Amino acid sequence: MIKKLVVWCFALVSGWNMGQSRRLGMVALSIVTVLMLTLPLNAQNTGVRSLTSELRGVWLTNIDSDVLFERDRLKKSLEGLAELNFNTVYPAVWNWGYTLYPSKVAAKVIGRLVDPTPGLQRRDMLKEIVTEGHKKGLTVIPWFEFGFMAPADSLLAKNRPQWLTSRSDGTRIVKEGTHERVWLSPFRPDVQQFIQDLIVEIVKNYDIDGIQFDDHFGLPSELGYDAYTVALYKKEHRGQGPSKNPKDPEWVSWRANKITGFMKRVFTAIKANKKNCLVSVAPNPQRFSYEYFLADWQKWERMGIIEDLVLQIYRNDLNVFISELEYPEVKAAQSHIPVSIGILSGLKNRSVPMSQIQTQVQKVRDRNFAGVSFFFYETLWNMSQEKPLGRQQGFQKIFPTTTAYPNLLTGWKP
Repeated sequence: MIKKLVVWCFALVSGWNMGQSRRLGMVALSIVTVLMLTLPLNAQNTGVRSLTSELRGVWLTNIDSDVLFERDRLKKSLEGLAELNFNTVYPAVWNWGYTLYPSKVAAKVIGRLVDPTPGLQRRDMLKEIVTEGHKKGLTVIPWFEFGFMAPADSLLAKNRPQWLTSRSDGTRIVKEGTHERVWLSPFRPDVQQFIQDLIVEIVKNYDIDGIQFDDHFGLPSELGYDAYTVALYKKEHRGQGPSKNPKDPEWVSWRANKITGFMKRVFTAIKANKKNCLVSVAPNPQRFSYEYFLADWQKWERMGIIEDLVLQIYRNDLNVFISELEYPEVKAAQSHIPVSIGILSGLKNRSVPMSQIQTQVQKVRDRNFAGVSFFFYETLWNMSQEKPLGRQQGFQKIFPTTTAYPNLLTGWKP
């Protein structure tokens, strides 16, 4: 009965303009609440799987999405997620060579306080998400999406060319689809300080629940041949330079270990400023992360410098999807920290059917993972070949009741 009422609410609200939607939505929500309170407890919980905690997350980005660019739209989106029993949001805060929140650190180094997109001016998007998200019971974990990466034509790249790293032939541009990217050298002390200062600024100034990194906190393995890094390598190898083969195991290991050292430093800095701020990482499977991005999350997890892992398993083939869930390093991490699975809910030009999403969620639950997170917000129901109401009903079936975020710092157990 409750399920039918909530679906009716969505149908009712979707047919009216914004002002009418808000008024009707409040009325509908009030009706559901009253009926919920009058139903016996066993009727409310019929058929619901008992979960003491489960990550139910979604990434909010400014790529192919405008959810962050307007205050009322952002607020409404957070309310909608909470109503569908999501409990965690990962808003991007560092993208395209800019911060998406007002940053004194960025202003000093880049020359811009915040990303120049009109919708981000004269407001603090991150503060809005923290305030509104917490009101709705959402865990807020800012996502440091671009890591050491920046657009080739960005102010950051133009203002700090000495910070950029290169291939052995001196070229710097790395293509991501049609976009030209460059990478800051994660081995330079001044680059490390800048990135750490951005992170600490967020941790100190916002009431966030954690902060998240991904593979971009590493480096494409073809890079690392800038003058500073080569000189550092020679200093530690009796004058011998690195292999011209970027996949040489020793050269890969040396760079990965340097990045691990910086990750440890960042973890320490975060904890020094806010000990209850969770350090989360959302990488690709270990083999890819290590070989292609020098991001050795398996070592980070073993060292205890990450407290939450959301593994990106963006696969259509169900057998491949399942096989990725069962690697030894994944199971080892599961016994130590909350490990959740990132599921692709769609891309701009790639719709993922709800049936696939529901099947993958069930396979994750069958293996007792801590939860799931979806990439990305717009493709939950706004950007799909399936109708929005049908998609919302699908997520309602996945998350029929509320549950807590699985937090290592508040007693989560494997």
